[in-house]
Amino acid sequence: MTTTEQTQSFNTTVKRGLRRFLRGLANLKLAIILLLAIAFFSISGTVLEQGQTVEFYQSNYPEHPALFGFLTWKVILALGLDHVYRTWWFLSLLVLFGSSLTACTFTRQLPTLKAARLWKYYSKPQQIEKLALSAELDTGSISSLTPLLEKRNYRVFNEGDKLYARKGIMGRIGPIVVHIGILVILAGAIWGALTGFLAQEVVPSGQTFQVQHILDSGPFASSQVPQDWSVKVNRFWIDYTSDGNIDQFYSDLSVIDEQGEERDRKTIHVNEPLRYDGVTFYQTNWGISAVKIQLNNSPIFRLPMAELETGTSTKFWGTWVPLKPDLSQGVSLLARDLQGTVLLYDGQGQPVGAVREGSSMKFGEIELKIVELVGSTGLQIKADPGVPIVYAGFALLMVGVVMSYVSHSQIWALQQGDNFYLGGKTNRAHLAFEKEIIATIDELRESKRQTPDSEQSLVLN
Repeated sequence: MTTTEQTQSFNTTVKRGLRRFLRGLANLKLAIILLLAIAFFSISGTVLEQGQTVEFYQSNYPEHPALFGFLTWKVILALGLDHVYRTWWFLSLLVLFGSSLTACTFTRQLPTLKAARLWKYYSKPQQIEKLALSAELDTGSISSLTPLLEKRNYRVFNEGDKLYARKGIMGRIGPIVVHIGILVILAGAIWGALTGFLAQEVVPSGQTFQVQHILDSGPFASSQVPQDWSVKVNRFWIDYTSDGNIDQFYSDLSVIDEQGEERDRKTIHVNEPLRYDGVTFYQTNWGISAVKIQLNNSPIFRLPMAELETGTSTKFWGTWVPLKPDLSQGVSLLARDLQGTVLLYDGQGQPVGAVREGSSMKFGEIELKIVELVGSTGLQIKADPGVPIVYAGFALLMVGVVMSYVSHSQIWALQQGDNFYLGGKTNRAHLAFEKEIIATIDELRESKRQTPDSEQSLVLN
């Protein structure tokens, strides 16, 4: 065997192997299995809390007893179920599913579209008789059938005594658009997983901050984290109902550039975030960061308040105020909301009273005044550059689904002597297509009945 023959044999083997691989990759069963796996792990990412601390998973998913007998915090962290959408195996599933769709598009959908765009005449009656709908008529002609089909929006091709007509080629393009839409969605999901981030900040009212406490991020997310602008919490406040429950909490936020100029400003609340430069700020939590106090005529002090462990759903924040320079005596302050009431306890933990903002209480020669409770806003900060791509993919998907409902109908006709053969097929809406064929045949027969009358009248005249 010569070198040329060996090269040709090798190329043939490679092509056969590649075709076999593409057919296997485009297998419908494989695509369904991949889709089910993606759906399962997507659900797990919704059910299991994402991006939490190790202590959170240790507390909520202990080893004894394990959830469902196997799900523990070690399993969650080992498999990456705490950040499902950014794991290498989940992204690999998306890539493999996208590859399967791409292979299906090139090996099946595009050849089907190419075949649908070509027209082929039938030159034998047997070819038409094998169609799903066919009729042999003693009337009709190519010239009389053409306007009837054009009236029904068919594109007609004819050659001598043969005719081919089609309509609804969009129905063949629809599945391809659906595949493209899904591929765009997958690309957007992958891009978002690689470049997006999730952060959380607790910021006292009146302070300016930059995004720093990132909980979860992709390997290329650094370009999305704001560096040349920051956010100022102008004010945080809570609206309460008449019975003292929280109605809504608000944060007045300003976007500040490096020169200190305000670029954007918005008051956010739950389900009404601030969006700027691809980053979204959600109102998710709140707290009490500090209390401003005054002792007699002293300057106003700002003391930080810490959240206390109560073991219940009720939240309390507390701090300790020294009443003597040597710190030998003091009073504890507790608050549970921003309505302005502070509870005071002495050194033995006994309650001594309650003071509202702007009011004071005396402890011997010391008058303690509560000037203000300073609230802090809890913000969840998210950037996902893949979202616009995903939306575009969904739009393509919807367009493709609508296009797929268009019926692709084909009609063939053949005239041989006094016989006229007519037949056709469609990929959907078979009943409507059958009615259309019957109506066309009726119109052909009606035109025959009118033609002899016209000829007879001409003869008589």
